[in-house]
Amino acid sequence: MTTVTRIIGIDPGLRHTGWGVIDSLGNSVRFVASGSVNSDGDLDLASRLVQIHDGLDAVLHQYQPDEAAIEQTFVNKDAGATLKLGQARGVALLVPARRGLPVAEYAPNAVKKAIVGAGHAEKGQIRVMVKVLMPKATFESDDAADALAIALTHAHHRSSVVGRLAKLAAG
Repeated sequence: MTTVTRIIGIDPGLRHTGWGVIDSLGNSVRFVASGSVNSDGDLDLASRLVQIHDGLDAVLHQYQPDEAAIEQTFVNKDAGATLKLGQARGVALLVPARRGLPVAEYAPNAVKKAIVGAGHAEKGQIRVMVKVLMPKATFESDDAADALAIALTHAHHRSSVVGRLAKLAAG
């Protein structure tokens, strides 16, 4: 495998949508950038979704990823909050799909297990392990750290699937 694949991980949220971009080559990964797209809580829902759309679209335009990975929504006790998060997640799925990128989805526990080794890890543990796995990574929020964790999870799963397919093709 000699082609670098640029992956964007997205951690959807209505207030803060985290994003993290990495380059993946075989089993190695390199930090590219991370940040958050923030919406204005004083605006109506539709306007906030437009802010998320436009912010993510600008990030994709700037970094030109080849693939996207997004965290799946978990259901919580507040149905209204879950619905709003689902709408933000829909925008996060739409933006890379409109650019023709393949979009993978990962459950929060799968990301935690891939990065920390336990499916019920704390936010702080994610931050620490992302820094261990990519010492040059910088992130200013849990949302950006989570997005990098999602991108790393995808890089790990992606390389294992590609490797298995190559072995099957060889014979």
